[in-house]
Amino acid sequence: MDQQVVSAIERRMSSEGYARKLGLRLVALSAGRAVVEMVPKGDDANIFDMVHGGAIFSLMDEAFQASCNSHGRVAVALDVNVVFHHPARPGQRLRAESREVHCSNKTGSYEIRVTDEQDTLIATCQALAYRKKQRLPFLEDESNGRGEAVEKRGLDTRNSHSRTRQRNR
Repeated sequence: MDQQVVSAIERRMSSEGYARKLGLRLVALSAGRAVVEMVPKGDDANIFDMVHGGAIFSLMDEAFQASCNSHGRVAVALDVNVVFHHPARPGQRLRAESREVHCSNKTGSYEIRVTDEQDTLIATCQALAYRKKQRLPFLEDESNGRGEAVEKRGLDTRNSHSRTRQRNR
């Protein structure tokens, strides 16, 4: 896996406000696989004093986001199906592991499992991502050499090719 992609995703996720608010932390990233952890606080509980399903979903979604974008191309969620198996309690570390099941040019399917400190299965998820053609917009341009983020969006190369053909005639 491209170390530039890993570093860029790690940087981007560590500065993500929503993830910081929930205490989500990326602990492992490789091609098609990511592990994210959190320790839910008391204010992450629902009316039954269990960790709110929205907090668990956010944990899974963060792992899904990292794994499906790990190839360096923009990938966004198309479908996410969650099953909650066991209640989680605030204060217990939760771990979401997202694993790529299949990846094609246009889609990727992922399986995400959430477990607690005792390895109890808390939730599972099947997720489908749409893979766009664009590279991640926050990847550093290797050629600029200054570590500055350079966005590469929608560059239309048709005009430059047609100008080249016209000059060569």
